[in-house]
Amino acid sequence: MSRFRQVQRCVVAVLALGLGSAWGQIRIGQTSSFTGPVAAGVKEGTDGARLYLDAVNTRGGVNGQKIELVSMDDKFDAKLAAENARKLIEGGAVALFFNRGTPQSQAILPVLDELKVPLIAPSTGAMVLHKPVHPWVFNVRATYQREAAHAVRHLLSIGIERIALLQSNDSFGADGAAGALAAFQTAGRKPTVQESYDRAKPDFAPIAPKIAAANVQAVIFIGAGTQLVDGVKAIRAAGSRAQIVTLSNNASSGFIKALGEHARGTVVAQVFPSERALGVPMVKELHDLLRGRGEVTPAMLEGFAAAKVLVEALRRAGRDPTPERIRAALDGMKQVDLGGLEFSFSPSDHTGLDYADLSIIGPDGRFRR
Repeated sequence: MSRFRQVQRCVVAVLALGLGSAWGQIRIGQTSSFTGPVAAGVKEGTDGARLYLDAVNTRGGVNGQKIELVSMDDKFDAKLAAENARKLIEGGAVALFFNRGTPQSQAILPVLDELKVPLIAPSTGAMVLHKPVHPWVFNVRATYQREAAHAVRHLLSIGIERIALLQSNDSFGADGAAGALAAFQTAGRKPTVQESYDRAKPDFAPIAPKIAAANVQAVIFIGAGTQLVDGVKAIRAAGSRAQIVTLSNNASSGFIKALGEHARGTVVAQVFPSERALGVPMVKELHDLLRGRGEVTPAMLEGFAAAKVLVEALRRAGRDPTPERIRAALDGMKQVDLGGLEFSFSPSDHTGLDYADLSIIGPDGRFRR
């Protein structure tokens, strides 16, 4: 049975039993987009998280208690994400974990404020989750703005000056675009073309010809999953051979497969070391636990790292952890080694990690650094 089918069965069981009786000893809730445009990346990331949590549980759990991660599908819908978060917390979750999406995260924030429960490792680099510091949100990745700025600086440094900026017209798109525009401004440049598209009903037919007519050398494309795949196909059909550059939310093998013939040469930002860098202890640990049963991907590595932070927080919070004790434990983490990658939190800084790099999809359909 696939991991996604297992997740679906778990969700059905939880709902049928009224949430409470399906939980383990330490209750952790996850609302994420197991269906919809980013489903491939969500599955890979959650597989990585569950791999580590399963290993911890096999060794006896945390402080003698096992962790039960219950996942609910929000279908990439912000309203449903908030509803799921409330159900999970009211059902006994002491923390929320590894949700996906900027609008979805924003919708969850009022629930965290009201019910006083931490959200650990949201899988989004939205600046709104970093500044101002939210007392209940603990990030385990760099911001989208840092990724986008890094991409612009790299392109300019190698002599690529005619650059288009294409973004979804939501908070995610605006956030990533802000980072790119800041880098352009610092360099005394502007995008050759700047366009946005409707996130709910993306239509690239009027946009792709503009990009092709401008003869740009690269397109920084801030979009999610299948939206970006459709956009790239339209850009290519319009005759543009510009380099496509996108952010880490698309760093999954599912994204590469969806791009198909257009995958090769696409640049994707990364917020963790290479998934094949076995000299990094955390990466080797993931490979050892997977034991050849599948391919390690950047999304899987992100989920794995997120689970390591969660487990460390639970360990420090002590037996029968409460949301308040988990939050205090997280705020007290200084220079914690995940396995070759160090992170820190404090009451005034909930970013955790600030790593950003670029990869390119090679002819073998794999990310290369």
